[in-house]
Amino acid sequence: MYVVKSPLPDEDLKVVGSALQGALVDLVDLSLVAKQVHWNVVGPRFRSLHLQLDDVVTSARAHSDSVAERASALGVSPDGRAATVASGSGISTVTDGWIKDGDAVRALVDALGAVIGRMRSRVQETEQPDPITQDLLIGITADLEKHHWMFQAENG
Repeated sequence: MYVVKSPLPDEDLKVVGSALQGALVDLVDLSLVAKQVHWNVVGPRFRSLHLQLDDVVTSARAHSDSVAERASALGVSPDGRAATVASGSGISTVTDGWIKDGDAVRALVDALGAVIGRMRSRVQETEQPDPITQDLLIGITADLEKHHWMFQAENG
């Protein structure tokens, strides 16, 4: 059921809605993974990583809101429920307990890399059906790639 009538044809809306839903799931999970690591990181680089992780959380949360609002504007109901995120995310789970700073960096490099790969696919998928959504996804991907670079530089 569509409460909001989309300006996109149904076939395009299906592609774009799927891309936005996938992006939402990955971004919500990225924020949760980054926060989990943020709470549990230990080691000599604790302070700098603790702050850097919060930057990722803030970005992922803001981007997830933008993605969900874009979906809503197109008449697609966004689903960010825990079960949906758990079953659809492309991010591997992080270990429980304390996480040494080097392992924390690797976990974020891996998580960001997984999301970026999936986001780049979504950028391709949305090029024809909705360049506006593609533009949103391009901007998000660029920001995630900046975070990815910064975490990679931590283990230079």
